[in-house]
Amino acid sequence: MGTKAVSLLSRWLAAFCLPFAGVTGISANEFRTPSISAIRVEWRAALDQLRTEISSQPAITSRFTFAGRARLPTGDPRAPPALVQLNAINSPMFTGIGNSPVPVLLPFDTAAYLDAEARGTRHPAVSRYQADFRPVDVFHAGPSGYDAVFSLEPDDGPSRTFARPVEVQITGSVLVYDLADPLGGKGQPVRTLAAQFPDIRRFIREGYVRYAFTRFGVPYVVSIQCLDSAPRPRRLACREAYPVAERFLKALRIAGGQPARPRFDIPSGIAERPAAASADFTYRPSGDIIARSGARRRGGHADLAVYSQIRFPLERAPVLVSSQQFGTRKSGDRIGVYPWRDNFCEARSFQVGQCAAGFGHQGQDIRPAPCPPNSGAESACHPRKQAVVAVRDGVVIRSLKQQAATLQINTGNEHIRFRYMHMNPSAMDADGVLNGRRLAEGEKFGVVSNYLDFPNGTSYHLHFDVQVFTRDGWIWVNPYTTLIASYERLIRGRGREIGTQPPAVAAVAHALPQNILRQVAR
Repeated sequence: MGTKAVSLLSRWLAAFCLPFAGVTGISANEFRTPSISAIRVEWRAALDQLRTEISSQPAITSRFTFAGRARLPTGDPRAPPALVQLNAINSPMFTGIGNSPVPVLLPFDTAAYLDAEARGTRHPAVSRYQADFRPVDVFHAGPSGYDAVFSLEPDDGPSRTFARPVEVQITGSVLVYDLADPLGGKGQPVRTLAAQFPDIRRFIREGYVRYAFTRFGVPYVVSIQCLDSAPRPRRLACREAYPVAERFLKALRIAGGQPARPRFDIPSGIAERPAAASADFTYRPSGDIIARSGARRRGGHADLAVYSQIRFPLERAPVLVSSQQFGTRKSGDRIGVYPWRDNFCEARSFQVGQCAAGFGHQGQDIRPAPCPPNSGAESACHPRKQAVVAVRDGVVIRSLKQQAATLQINTGNEHIRFRYMHMNPSAMDADGVLNGRRLAEGEKFGVVSNYLDFPNGTSYHLHFDVQVFTRDGWIWVNPYTTLIASYERLIRGRGREIGTQPPAVAAVAHALPQNILRQVAR
């Protein structure tokens, strides 16, 4: 490498790295916790809207006591009587609704429901009062906000090719993860909804059509999983999802929630790791994927964030985190358990905004350690006998027959999801691992399997991924560093990073102009 090229590269590295060194004050490969912004909720505006919604049915207005605006100073954690009354009315249908520190917007017309009850004409089907959406599949409220999943039967919506119920998700959160997100904040206005939601924007991102808006200072996102393609019987097209989502949005009303004490931003800090070194655990740097395995031949995504202090998702060690798509012969790694290698941005057809190519794997492949030589097929070390466990206390999001299960976490300092894939759907159905099921950290709820859309659709392994809530909704982030830290706690030893370049330098290299890289290559 020439002196001029070295000097040029040094100036570029200084320009990119120095600002980060000044902010963090730590070494480039230190694991960090995420930075999270807290939202201040405008409860007085929420009460005004609730009053307007209730007054549409004068016969039931007297059931609610509205405190005057002067009696609800900003930041007052005491719930006004009207909210206490609203939570009591709706809690039988939406358990724990009063736990939400943000106004709960749902497609449920409380005023119409109570008016019909007062007249003795209440319809037995709750769907009658929520724009024909079925009774809620999942409702989970906690210190960081709420999440809900509703479904619309094919016969109740516009004419569609898709033959199954359409699932609609909504999240309102007082916590927003601060991601470096070049795709964030984009979208197009929706004129038919502009009067109700002035700042609403619609966009397709990471396999979902999303409608993001702000109300009462709170970010809300409504989303439907879909394909940006022609309609198919087994895959919902996004163009078919638009009218369903807009029907849902037009039906949104305040259904509950109550003020909590003001929240504060959570700054990034150094992640906890064992002090003692492991005798054998080694891993390659975050973002260091197998050469030429990335979509469009782009590289990985270096991410040193430990997004949550989790229990490792497999019951016992040793295990291997490595590619299932690209074999060890292609990777150059020795066959065995270590070193681990990142595969978050490997080439797939899935949209992943954190990957340079815009597409990737979404998560990490985890395999139990191989059986010793000459061990029988029924040996206890066989992958199909390796227990999968809950990484935290949480609530399950999963419908019948799905081979994936999502664990929703909602606490005072995090709003995060963990998804497990390729598990046996029949076994999970039989064990009741379904929408709303609560799991305790470390609780077994399945075994490593090989399901895709059918048995033997993939190799025996667990696909594990992480989503965090942003103003664009739930976004996939690289779980590799989070898994390293959790595995270190499982084996009670700190791993050793091996490889040729620190992840921070790898990330900078992807940003360097090509003329600089060509000079360095010479």
